[in-house]
Amino acid sequence: MKYLVLRISVLSGGLFLASFLLLSCHQEIKTGSDIWKIYSGKSPYTLSLVQKAGNKKITIRGQGNASGFYYVTDKGAQHLTSQKKTSREDRIFTSTYATTDGREAKVIINTSDKSILQVALTVTPSAGIMKTGMTLTARPGEHFYGLMERTVNGHQNLSWQPDTPAGLDLRGQKVTMMVTPTLGIYEPFYVSSEGYGLFVQGTRPGTYDMAATDTGLVNILFDDTKLTVSFLPGPTMMEVISHLPQLTGPSFIPPVWAFRPLRWRDDHVNLKKYYDGTPVRSPYNSQLTEDILMARAYHIPIGTYWVDRPWASGSRGYGNLRWDPVRFPHAREMINWINNKGMHFMVWIAPWVCDSLLAEAGMKGYLMPGRHDSTGRTFFPNPWLIDFYNPAASQWWKEVLKDRLISMGIAGFKMDRSEEMIRDIDTCTLADGQKIHNIRNDYPRLYLKAAHDALQEMRKNDFLPMPRAGYTGSQQYGVFWGGDISAGQYGLRTALIAVQRCSFLNFPLWGSDIGGYWKHPLSHINVARWLAFGAFIPIMEVGPLDDRAPWDMPYAPSYDTTLIAIYRTYSIIHDTLKNYTHNMAQKASKEGIPVVRPLVLVYPGDKNVSGRWDEYMFGDNILVGIIWKNDQRSFDMYLPEGRWTDYWTGKEYTGGKTVTVNCPEYKIPVFLTGENRPALPDPNKLYQESLKLAKKKPDLARLQAKEFPK
Repeated sequence: MKYLVLRISVLSGGLFLASFLLLSCHQEIKTGSDIWKIYSGKSPYTLSLVQKAGNKKITIRGQGNASGFYYVTDKGAQHLTSQKKTSREDRIFTSTYATTDGREAKVIINTSDKSILQVALTVTPSAGIMKTGMTLTARPGEHFYGLMERTVNGHQNLSWQPDTPAGLDLRGQKVTMMVTPTLGIYEPFYVSSEGYGLFVQGTRPGTYDMAATDTGLVNILFDDTKLTVSFLPGPTMMEVISHLPQLTGPSFIPPVWAFRPLRWRDDHVNLKKYYDGTPVRSPYNSQLTEDILMARAYHIPIGTYWVDRPWASGSRGYGNLRWDPVRFPHAREMINWINNKGMHFMVWIAPWVCDSLLAEAGMKGYLMPGRHDSTGRTFFPNPWLIDFYNPAASQWWKEVLKDRLISMGIAGFKMDRSEEMIRDIDTCTLADGQKIHNIRNDYPRLYLKAAHDALQEMRKNDFLPMPRAGYTGSQQYGVFWGGDISAGQYGLRTALIAVQRCSFLNFPLWGSDIGGYWKHPLSHINVARWLAFGAFIPIMEVGPLDDRAPWDMPYAPSYDTTLIAIYRTYSIIHDTLKNYTHNMAQKASKEGIPVVRPLVLVYPGDKNVSGRWDEYMFGDNILVGIIWKNDQRSFDMYLPEGRWTDYWTGKEYTGGKTVTVNCPEYKIPVFLTGENRPALPDPNKLYQESLKLAKKKPDLARLQAKEFPK
C-alpha cells in the first residue's frame, strides 16, 4: 500500500518547507517553488506536516484504510480512494481523488502565505453531502487548548458543578462549535502542545472530538459541503497563537479608561431612602447616586458606570430606547453628571427591538425570520431580532443608537443576548436565501460591529463596546465579559478558566461579574477572592452582588467593613495598572500575545506548569495565583525560571521552586519580575489605609447636600 505524505518544516522567519513523499515508488512533481517539494502517490490519503524547528509533526490520517479527509451523506462516511491526477498553479498544489461513492474529491494545498498553510477539501457533485471532516493523530501526552470559553461542553451550568473536571486541556472532550448562551465565546481554533494550531474557516457549526472517542485521534466534522483548514506553525504554542490575528483580525484596543474599575447593578431601583435610611434628595436614580457618593467618600476609583436593563420605558424595560423617567429621572443630566466626574457612562442594549421600533423595522423588512430561540420557544412575546446580515438593517440600527443614546454622551454599550433567540433550523432562511443555521455563528460579530461602528462614527476612538458572545472576527470590535456566571466558589473557578481559555483564542480583553451574576447566596469570602481576581484581569467590573454593595450586603453584618477595604484595595491596584494593561492590550493587538497568559504558553519547556491553571502571568511582569476555594487560606505558588519579588513582602526568589504563601481573606499571591515592572502601591499600607476608611460610615446626608445644594 502506498501513502501520500506532506512534510512541512518551519524555517527562519516562519516559512514552511514542504514536500510530498510517497513511502514507496514516490514521484516528484516539480513546482518551481524554493519552499516546497512535492511528491505524489496513491491513497488512502495520509498527510503529514513536519516542522523542522523542533521536529514537530502533524499527521492527518484515517483508521485502517480510511482517508484522513472524508464527508458524510445519508449513506454514512465516504472516503478518498485512488489518486486520479495532480496539478500545480504557482504555489497551489491540487490532488484529485476518486471516492467510495463515486464522486471526485480535490485536496488543495495552498502555500502562498509564508507562515500559514491552507488545506482544503472539495467534493463534486456536492448534492447530498451533509458534513465534511478530517481526522488527525493525537499523540500520547499531547494537550489541546482553545475552542471555547466554557469549562466543559454543554449547558453553561455544567461549568460550575462541583464534580465538573476543571482545567484548560481539552483532551478527552467533545466540543460543539456553535455559540450558545451565555458563556458564548467560541472559535474554530485549537493549539496543540505539539506546536501547531488548527483553524477551520467559515461560520458553520461543527464538532471537535479531542481524543474522546478514540484516544489516538482528533476528529473534526463541520456542517458543510467543503472543508478549509489553516495550519499555524510554532514550534511553541505562543508562536502559534501569534499567527492567529492573521485569520481573525487584530484585537480591539480600547481607551485607557476601559482598564479602570467598572461599577454596575443589574436592576436599578429609584428608592426614597439610601441604604442607611438617609432621605434621597438627588435628582437622579438613588442607587446610582449612592454608588457614586460612597465611592467618592472611600476614594474608590470608578472609570465607568453602566446601567443594565430595565432602564427604558416600554416593553421589557427596553422598549423604544427612551429613558424611563420614573426609574431614571433627568437622564441626560445624570449622564453629564457622571461624565463631569471623570467617569464614563454605558448602557445595556440587545439585538432585538420592541414596540414602535419593532413596527418600524418590520415595515422596512429589517427583522430576522422567526420569533423563537433555538429550542423553539417564544423567548419574549414582544421583542424581535434585527437582521444584522442585512446591511440596510445594520445601518438603520446604527442611526437609532446614535440618535437616541450616543448623542446623549453615552460612551459604550454592554451588549447582551446575541447568542440567544436565533432559530437554529435549516428551513429558516434570510432574504438572500442563506440558511440561518449555516451563518448563525457570525450573528454576534455583526451585532457587535454595528454598535462599534456607530460609536466610532460619533466618538472616534473614545468608546467601549462590551458583548458577552463572540466568534471569529468579533475580537476586532470590543472587549468581552463572561456572561451570567454563577455566584460561589465554582463560579469563580469558571471565570478563572474562562479568561485563560479566551487567551488561546485571541480574545485577550475579558472581565467577569465580580461575585457572579446568578443570585445565589453571596458569601463574604467568595466576593473578597473575586475582587482580588478582578484586579488582575483586563476588565474589572464590580457587580451585581444581588444589586447590593459592600456597605449593604444581604448578610450580617450588612455593612461589611473588611469587604469595603478589600474592594478599595484591589480597585486602586487595578486602577494603578491601567496604563500597564493598556500597553499589554496594544501588544496583544499587534503581536497576538495575550494579556492573561496561561503558564503553559509562557513556559512551554517547564513540566511543572502542565495542568497548572490557578496561576497565570498578567502581562509581562506579574505572576498571580488565584484562590477560588472559600476555605483556602494558603497557596502553594510555583515560581517558574527567573527572578521573582513577592509583592506583599518584597522578598526575592529564584525561580524553579514552589513557595507557600499565607493568604488571609484580603491577600492573594502576586509576584513581580522583569526590569520594566509597573509601579504599584504598597499593598499592606494600602489595605490598612482602606480598613481605617471603611470603619467610619460616610455621612450620606452631608455628602448629598454638598453634591446637590438646594
